[in-house]
Amino acid sequence: MADAKFLRWQIGDVKITRVAELGGEPFPSTFMFPASSPELVQRHAWLRPHFAHADGRLYGSIHSFVIESGKRRIIVDTCVGNDKARAIKAWSMLQGPFLEHLAEAGFPPDSIDTVLCTHLHVDHVGWNTRLAEGRWVPTFRNARYLFGRREWEHWESEAAEHRDGDVIGDSVRPIVDAGLAELVAMDQVLTPEVRLEPTPGHTPGHVSVRISSRGEEAVITGDLMHHPLQCAEPDLANNFDVDAAAARRTRRDFLARYCNRPVLVLGTHFAPPTGGWVVDAAPAWRFEIEAKADSDSS
Repeated sequence: MADAKFLRWQIGDVKITRVAELGGEPFPSTFMFPASSPELVQRHAWLRPHFAHADGRLYGSIHSFVIESGKRRIIVDTCVGNDKARAIKAWSMLQGPFLEHLAEAGFPPDSIDTVLCTHLHVDHVGWNTRLAEGRWVPTFRNARYLFGRREWEHWESEAAEHRDGDVIGDSVRPIVDAGLAELVAMDQVLTPEVRLEPTPGHTPGHVSVRISSRGEEAVITGDLMHHPLQCAEPDLANNFDVDAAAARRTRRDFLARYCNRPVLVLGTHFAPPTGGWVVDAAPAWRFEIEAKADSDSS
């Protein structure tokens, strides 16, 4: 299934643009969810064709969201990045056109004033930096980078273990050393229309992003869910959850909170069309596609 390069939504006065880095090819569900199986995926027919293949493999995506709120340009999560040695082969030493696509969408790096990382995992911080003359330098030179204080304290501790290379060393600490980082609360207000929402579990300081403007609302999930399958199977743990039990509680709370409400849910790893609604499907939930997203794919 081909991935869309750009997707755009309008929430009141706020514009949201999705720019993809990786995605499109189906993968075994056990890559994300060790307790899953093709049969479990196939049980939920509504996942097809956008989110699951008929054979039980899944579709996903790695992408950023750019939020335009007033004069602010906020990029939420910065994908995997180029030139970085990673344990996952498909993510290692990438040479992709993400920055070119970002500029093509209307957001050259120097136009971004805020970088927000929902958490500090490998596929959410990679383009924080780029390689220049053998050094990792900030990609978004004119931006302040917002890291959750609780999140930073966790990954800075000696007890924390990143399983995918020197993620902090090449993608986070250079930002701190450059004086561009701000440590923020898990409920930080970024603009009158954009605020953070605490959703811990996947990591200790994980946050989602809530957008409210002119009576319209949206929420960017981060990794509290990795795939719409977790609407139907909310107890399905991810391979990379730091605290699986807390992640389950957070996920169930999130699904119950936004169920049957006019709040557009934008999944940080959801394949196109990416945006939709959480609806009741007892004993769990279902993700219904938001048909009004304006696709500008090419």
